[in-house]
Amino acid sequence: MDELKQRIQEEGLNLGNGILKIDSILNHQLDPLLMVNMGKELARLFAGAPVDRILTAEISGIAPALMTAIELNVPVVYARKKQPITMRGTIYTESAPSHTKGGMVNLLVSGEFLKPEENILIIDDFLASGETLKALARLVQSAKANLVGVGVVVEKSFENGRTNLSDAGFDVHVHALATIASMEGNTITLA
Repeated sequence: MDELKQRIQEEGLNLGNGILKIDSILNHQLDPLLMVNMGKELARLFAGAPVDRILTAEISGIAPALMTAIELNVPVVYARKKQPITMRGTIYTESAPSHTKGGMVNLLVSGEFLKPEENILIIDDFLASGETLKALARLVQSAKANLVGVGVVVEKSFENGRTNLSDAGFDVHVHALATIASMEGNTITLA
């Protein structure tokens, strides 16, 4: 997606340790028109997949997931990081390390919103090492639902997340709107 790639080149900052700061686009401030266009493109990429529901992780995955869901006309469920008092009954829980939080993060989804046999599309902000996406995929497995694909805004291919997903048994179509081949110093190299 050319518009996204251009914005990453203009506004992205390499903070070291594999962390890409694109807060003006995705993680702190949102560009509504860019979000709409990203949702349309992700929906186009998964148009042939049977999708009943989109799953993401709070909070940065919500905007691209929502825009994709609007195009596909399906609901979005986001994995919570803390359990609210309203979340009762069956709760699916997984943990994953977070680059930006510097520790483990819990991901929780109510069984009320992730049901057996449903076709689930995961949409998230980044694919780096693949740990968060593997945790989301395990939530889908726990619910006895079907994972039909993974879409991300940005993939950092040098962190091998796509391979890690596949090696963990999640061999589904993975699409990224922008792929970063390397980040060294002030240079962000797109694939």
